[in-house]
Amino acid sequence: MALTCSDICKIILAVVLPPLGVFLERGCHCDLFINIALTCLGYIPGIIHALYIIAKY
Repeated sequence: MALTCSDICKIILAVVLPPLGVFLERGCHCDLFINIALTCLGYIPGIIHALYIIAKY
């Protein structure tokens, strides 16, 4: 799967602010709320989840 410029921007945003990367990829769905909870519990789990969502979709 090839990375586009928008994917690279989403990955950078996912590292800086994980819920923003998920929001740009999936919108206001269940994944966003899961990522917000993971980011509140720990920054690294939020980043991992955001990168997973961006890679999956």
